[in-house]
Amino acid sequence: MAPSARGPALRHPPETLISAQGPQGRIRLAIFDVDGVLTDGRLLYGPDGEMLKAFHVRDGLGLKLLRDGGIVPVVITGRDSAALRQRLAELGITQAHFGVQDKLATATALLDGHALGWAEVAVMGDDWPDLPLLMKAGFACAPADAHVEVQAVAHYVTRLRGGEGAAREFCDLLLCASTRYAGLWRLATGTVDDTEAGPRP
Repeated sequence: MAPSARGPALRHPPETLISAQGPQGRIRLAIFDVDGVLTDGRLLYGPDGEMLKAFHVRDGLGLKLLRDGGIVPVVITGRDSAALRQRLAELGITQAHFGVQDKLATATALLDGHALGWAEVAVMGDDWPDLPLLMKAGFACAPADAHVEVQAVAHYVTRLRGGEGAAREFCDLLLCASTRYAGLWRLATGTVDDTEAGPRP
């Protein structure tokens, strides 16, 4: 069967999709940690002391697709580096907060600015600094190698590890739950115009 006839291959159990919609039925904003989520958590330093980071290309596309599907991607991280800023700029991620010590305060101010409640927010984190956000989020996600306490509060734990496609798995799930995934897939395969994949009113 031709790909255009069968549609996308990705499937999730109905209960997983319902959970990923959040308690109000729609996620509008997704917050990502960086180290351990968009990277594998290792800190590499160059000869001049600069911090080096490795990012998975599929995670990057997932963030772009999330934005195209009408869900705002946001980065809140306790660290800062030129490598990270460059990567986020490449992806067109304009809402990023670096060197954050109190992630909950930053996220709360962000939500106030968007006139959103926690029920409309998804969060992906991997360690204790992310717990306050994960415990408030409408949908909380952890990578497969996240700390046990993070996995314990997550609504969903990915099959993949941080920095190895876990963020893409999270993005795909959010898009499936929002019903935007199929339209974006059809756009990517050239079987529909871009009006089908755009954000809902």
